[in-house]
Amino acid sequence: MAYIPDTSAQDSVVERPKKNKLVILAIGIVALISIYFMLPIATQWLSGQTAVSSDKIHVSSVKRGDFVRDISVQGKVVAARRPTIYSPAQGTVTYLVESGDSVVEGQALAVLDSPELKSEFAQHQAELSRLETELQRQIIQAKKQDLAQENYLGKATVVLNAAKREMRRSENGLQTQVVSDIDYQKAKDDLENAEREYRLAIKEVELLKESQKFEIRTKELEFEAQKVKVAELERQVDALKIASPVSGLVGNLAVEQKNTVAKNQPLLSVVDLSKYEIEVQIPESYSDDLALGMLAEVNLNGDVYTGEIVAISPEIENGRVAGKIRFKDESIQGLRQNQRLTSRIVIEQKQNIAYLPHGQYLDAYNGQFAYVVKEGSAIKTPIQIGLRSIGQVEVLSGLNVGDQVITSDARIFKDAPSVKIIQ
Repeated sequence: MAYIPDTSAQDSVVERPKKNKLVILAIGIVALISIYFMLPIATQWLSGQTAVSSDKIHVSSVKRGDFVRDISVQGKVVAARRPTIYSPAQGTVTYLVESGDSVVEGQALAVLDSPELKSEFAQHQAELSRLETELQRQIIQAKKQDLAQENYLGKATVVLNAAKREMRRSENGLQTQVVSDIDYQKAKDDLENAEREYRLAIKEVELLKESQKFEIRTKELEFEAQKVKVAELERQVDALKIASPVSGLVGNLAVEQKNTVAKNQPLLSVVDLSKYEIEVQIPESYSDDLALGMLAEVNLNGDVYTGEIVAISPEIENGRVAGKIRFKDESIQGLRQNQRLTSRIVIEQKQNIAYLPHGQYLDAYNGQFAYVVKEGSAIKTPIQIGLRSIGQVEVLSGLNVGDQVITSDARIFKDAPSVKIIQ
């Protein structure tokens, strides 16, 4: 039997490279780090607790201090004075300015030719002159009547004095029996008749004087009434030369040059650029809280200017209330008609109350719940809030001063009772 040799003599020992040991070591380190960071997440996943990274939330503290309830509204700049000028009468208009011209107060803007008004004015002037003449005639007539009355009263006085003398002569003659009793009685009757005529003359003169005063007063009243009519017509005729009520710019011309216009028809407008207001639209929910004189702040080119509410519309249109804000400083530069500005209206101010900053957390539960941060977790907590403003929310209950509350959007928590915050 022949001997067959094996291959053991051909085998040789090969050493494992050190490089493989380093790779294994690195893999082990990475695995340990992954386990370190993933273990809390895995534990939370196994326990059913939601986790959120701290980078995705914003936390604010409950503070105590002054609370300002305000709202932010958009508005447009309008001229506080932009009067529209109307035609004072029917006639033909002739413009002396064009749209966009600069004018000063009292400058002539247009002239209205109204033959009808001028004719009426001339007629009433003539009537005024007639009434003045009638009044003077009545005064002269009264003076003539005074002379006649004076003469009439004088005659009655003379007759009375004569009757008195005759009565004294008759009394003396009766005593000496020179005058008969019949002549005495006749003298007595003549005296009584003279006295009666004198008394009647006095009363008649007084009555005539009262009548004269009444007639003169009637003429005076007619004259004064006509003067008022003439003065009014004169004012209307003077108003045919239309002057600018304010200094500013001429707006649009309502009719064409040399056109015929009716009374009270719009002719043109003038915009006073020295005084501005802001027309704002305020949400209906704040309509009951608004009041004239409320403080407002207007943001213009990065600067804040103070104003106040000067007008509030009594009507609600499209869920909004129209209002006007007037600047307290009338020397503001850089304003333009119809310029859009943001205004802040201060509705109410309170002191020493707990508050949180306004944030998206209010949208999730309408202010009924908030997530409070405690020991690395956000706990869903029932709260009660009061007044709201642009930047603050009043806290009534459920939170204490110093509590850390998530003020970012809480809808990412998906209504979980508690959420783990991962740093």
